[in-house]
Order: sequence, then structure tokens, then C-alpha cells
Amino acid sequence: MSWFSVSEAEIAEILEQVRGQLPTTEALLVGKPQAGKSSLVRGLTGVSAAIVGQGFRPHTQNTQRYSYPTSDLPLLIFTDTVGLGDVSRETGAIAQELISELQPNENRRARVLILTVKINDFATDTLHQIASTIRKQHPDVPCLLAVTSLHELYPVDRTDHPAYPPDVEAVNRAFAAVQESFKGLFDSAVMIDFTLEEDEFTPTFYGVEALVNALADLLPEAEARAIHQLLDDTAGQQLGNLYRDAGRRYILPFAIMAATLAAVPLPFATMPVLTALQGSLVGLLGQLYGQTLSPSQAGGVVSAIGGGFLAQAIGRELIKFIPGFGSVIAASWAAAYTWALGEAACVYFGDLMGGKKPDPKRIQQVMNASFATAKERFKQTS
Repeated sequence: MSWFSVSEAEIAEILEQVRGQLPTTEALLVGKPQAGKSSLVRGLTGVSAAIVGQGFRPHTQNTQRYSYPTSDLPLLIFTDTVGLGDVSRETGAIAQELISELQPNENRRARVLILTVKINDFATDTLHQIASTIRKQHPDVPCLLAVTSLHELYPVDRTDHPAYPPDVEAVNRAFAAVQESFKGLFDSAVMIDFTLEEDEFTPTFYGVEALVNALADLLPEAEARAIHQLLDDTAGQQLGNLYRDAGRRYILPFAIMAATLAAVPLPFATMPVLTALQGSLVGLLGQLYGQTLSPSQAGGVVSAIGGGFLAQAIGRELIKFIPGFGSVIAASWAAAYTWALGEAACVYFGDLMGGKKPDPKRIQQVMNASFATAKERFKQTS
């Protein structure tokens, strides 16, 4: 039984291989409290304010970090400065920590510095000092100046955003002044205003397309494409496909192990072991999508998405009574079923990740199609 378990070291190795292929961007957010850094994270990820707030974790003494969508396999890593402008915080220490974050490492991730400044805040000496220090140490790291909270300079009779870019004299004048104050410290500048739904400004993420385009211009091609996909109309589908591809790194070895188990010629002897194996697979896929499941919960997901195959599972066991080729058929069936179960689980968890209720009909369609394809594949390799 222990031979069929997957050790933590093996899991870590798989994750490391996948991580190395993801187009991950590390964004260092530098700005004073209430400058709109968390809102910027919401705009780029579509995650709610509550989840973003809970997702940030202490990273260093003066920074915290949020990985999206999961810490194991992130597409975006946001490192946020804590307490910038607080007299109890030493500016030099904050700058040195950020400089250390920008040091080259084995991950070779794309990096970008995002300075966030409220459009009506000109008390930015500390921010300017930090940006200047970073620029001197890492002139090769691109820097985006994001000017936020535009609505605070709207005329009193304006209750909503104008067409983008805003043709509001006070806003444009202040934007030009902010750019002038940080001259030479940034590569591109953008105006954004990300509010909450209850603020009743439309759109909620005003200027998000300009933000994405500005970031994409500063990043390598693969990372730029990933940033664009996050906000594309089919972003959910594309993100899901990306993680299904990553999930297949888990699925294949489990399918091979399932076939090995199912080849045992004693009817029903392998059913409990296969069930446990497939439950382990679903649990691992859940972790990939940010869902932590107990073994019993993973078993429940297996039952929920694979219930339509129960009769066929019994048939697979009974066919072992046929001399000679019964076990071979059972092995290919078990491998195909495990593969299809993994594909369906990816759809199930992908819906949860996107905040949607899993669609049983769509999940079954994916499972049926995946099973048919995998059955032919594993027949040829058996």
C-alpha cells in the first residue's frame, strides 16, 4: 500500500517543475497606506476585497506578500510595503528590503515595480526617496507610476467617471504634477480609479485596460500575455486551461499507478486501493486550485463527479474473470477512468476558483470526453 502513495518530496518536485514553466510576474507595490495598492490587486485578479485582505501574508519586517491564485503555483506575486510614511519605520530599511527582493534568483521571474500615488497627495518625499534608491540599484527593473483616486478631484456635480482617459482639468493638471515630481524614476505612468461596488462609480475598475496595457509593455512576452489573459473575456476559461495543463502533471502518474493496481487478477481486491488512490489525486488537484480537502472530502468529490461511472467500475472488476485478457482491459479502463476523473476534477475546482457553482452536466461531459480519449490512449500503451 505504501508503494502507491506519493511522498511530499515527489509532490514538491512536481510543483517545482510546473512553477518553472509558469509565466509568473512579481510586482512590488510601493505606496503609502490608502493609496490603492490592494485595489490594484483586486483589479488585476478579480478577487474580492475580503479575499485580498486575508491573502496577504507577512513576508519580511516591512513587507507582506499575496500570491495569485495559489502560493504553490502563482501567476502573480504581489509584495506590498507595510507602514510606508509611518515615522516609526525607517525609510532606509524599507528600501533595502525592496532592493533585496529585486536581486536576481534562480526563479528568473519577471519583476516590475509599481509606485502607487493618490492624485491629490503631494506629501511623497519618503516614497520619492525609496523609488530613487531602488532606481539607482536596479535601473533595469521597469517601474510603473500608478496614480489613483481620480474621483477625489472630480467637480462636485460629477457623480460618475467620464470616458477614459478623463477629460477633467483638475485631474489632468494633478497627474502632470505627480509625473513631474517623480521624473526620471518611472518608465510609464497610468491613471486608475478602482473603487468598491458600494461607491457606485461605473466602472468599478476605471482605467484597468490602460493599467494592463502599461504593464504588458514593461514585461516579457509570456508574462505580458498572461496579464492580458487575466482580463480577457475568456480569461476564466484560459486560466482554467493553464491549470488543467498543470494538473495533468499529477494525473498521468496516478493513471499509471491505477492501471498497475487494476491489473491485479483478483476481482474486487483492488477496488478499495484504487478508490483511495483516486481520492489522493483529487486531494492534490484541490491543493493546486487552492482548495484544502480532507481524505473524506476528497472521496466525496470523487463520488460526486464520478458517480456516473460506478456501474462501469463494477463491470471492470467482473471482467477479470475472463481468462487471459480481462486484467489488461481492466488496467486500461482504470487508467482512462483515473485520467478522466482528474480532468473532471480540474473543471470542478476551476469553477470553485472562479467563484461559480460547479456545473454537474458540464463536468460529466468533460469526464465522458476525456474518458473516451484516454481509453484509446491507454489501450495503445498497454
